[in-house]
Amino acid sequence: MSGIIVFINLAGAVALLLWATRMVRTGIERAYGNALRDKLKLAISNRVTAAIAGFFLAIALQSATAVALITAGFVASGYVSSAIGIATLLGADLGSAFVVRILRHDLSLLIPILLLAGTISFRASEARNWRQMGRILFGLGLLLLSLRLIGEASIPLKTSEILPVIINYLSRDWITAFVLAGLLAWAFHSSVATVLLLASLADRALIPPVLIIPLVLGINFGAAVIAAVLTRGERTDARVVPLGNVAIRGLGTLIALAVQMTVELPSSIFSSNPGDAVVLCHLAINLAVLVFGLPFCGLIGRLLQSWMKTTDTGAETVIEERVSALNPEHLSNPEQAIANATRELLTVCERIDLMLVWIFDVYEKSDKAKIARIQELDDEIDQTHRNIKFYLAKISESALDEKSAALCQDLLGATIKLEQAADIISQNMVTRARKRHARKIVFSEEGWHEIKALHQEVLKNARLAFNLFVNRDVEHARQLVAQKEVVRTMVRHSEEQHMQRLRDGNDNSYDSSSIHIDTMRDLKEINSLFVSIAYPVLASAGMLRKSRLL
Repeated sequence: MSGIIVFINLAGAVALLLWATRMVRTGIERAYGNALRDKLKLAISNRVTAAIAGFFLAIALQSATAVALITAGFVASGYVSSAIGIATLLGADLGSAFVVRILRHDLSLLIPILLLAGTISFRASEARNWRQMGRILFGLGLLLLSLRLIGEASIPLKTSEILPVIINYLSRDWITAFVLAGLLAWAFHSSVATVLLLASLADRALIPPVLIIPLVLGINFGAAVIAAVLTRGERTDARVVPLGNVAIRGLGTLIALAVQMTVELPSSIFSSNPGDAVVLCHLAINLAVLVFGLPFCGLIGRLLQSWMKTTDTGAETVIEERVSALNPEHLSNPEQAIANATRELLTVCERIDLMLVWIFDVYEKSDKAKIARIQELDDEIDQTHRNIKFYLAKISESALDEKSAALCQDLLGATIKLEQAADIISQNMVTRARKRHARKIVFSEEGWHEIKALHQEVLKNARLAFNLFVNRDVEHARQLVAQKEVVRTMVRHSEEQHMQRLRDGNDNSYDSSSIHIDTMRDLKEINSLFVSIAYPVLASAGMLRKSRLL
């Protein structure tokens, strides 16, 4: 078999591994992401529980990077300290390594079962959770299948004339091997996929035992850098968590590499089987980083915050304001101008996402700073709305074809709807939150649970709506419209239960009656505005009736 054929087969198998890993992660995030975030928020009260929570969340999401991004958001919002955030991420690194250990078992019998179950689950119902469960199961089946394909595709490499030359060189130059493994982990954006690939190659005796420890150390260093790069544009508090992980995990791997170059420990101390040695070495490294790094989380967090605030203070004197995507020079090119308006609209989505999260925080606990920031965000959205409206109006109508004209109108309509949603949050809901705290009103336990559940549903639908500006996916649009009836049912059920509590003489329900009903209706109205963003996508696909009337 020619070298190019072998490379194509191996590259295709690796591509399937990466795609399957992503499919499982996104399926879990879409179906259970909000619930997992809530559980993580409740669990991270100290460093030990934070590390345990990070461990299990990484197993659920099959990604320490996803946990890093979630935790960074918690730290930026003030839910937890930077030390707790770093501890959570150290636990997540170990959880990600444990996932690799699970996937190393011979699960080939499950491949057809998972593929079949995933297909049935996805096609059996239009309900979002069922379809996402199908996505998860199908993704797991593809993941296991990809591991088998990698093993089969790498068999011809045993007779390669070039590979032994490269391997022999790397066996003598561990620093280069470390760097290449780190770059591979960065390119894959997944330590799970990278370690599984390395283990598969080691099983075929393509990776000599002497290279296993340096390569695994390099993978861990590269994996630590991923989240730090992904959050480079975030606020200082959000960047501290992934950078703290780089400081502890990255420094730990560098120290371990120096020790390995001095002592030259054999990989057989982990296992006589090379593939298992890769996985167990990976697990041991992350366990050691957790044990030795946990006591230093607070110190690392404080040092990073102090250093970053100093550098940010110097940068603030230079930065005046965000650069708008609405470039007047592109107005002569309608497609580019519409793309610019879409980019600008995404900044509105980011602000509304923050407003939706923070308004619920304000309902729970009075926070004047957050209320002020919500109202500032609303003012920013108003200004962006005006800028987009005037920018789109300047595009020459004669230069627009039918498709571009429709897209232009859809963007304008979406901008108006998002601005209305922001107004409801900053005016109606902020007023109700202030009234609740001023009058010391307490919701009934059942009523508060109903409001929380509806808020989470609306937040989930908001993010689904925002994604439509990027992918205009018909299936996502159908899911979003289907959720409108779910929200309507939740509101109706809550109102019925609230009236029943009033009949039963629940004092808390009596005191909170007005705020409870008005808040539910505000959330319902906001959800309707988000759902309406899906209508143009469905209309263009011919999947929308002109009227609901028979």
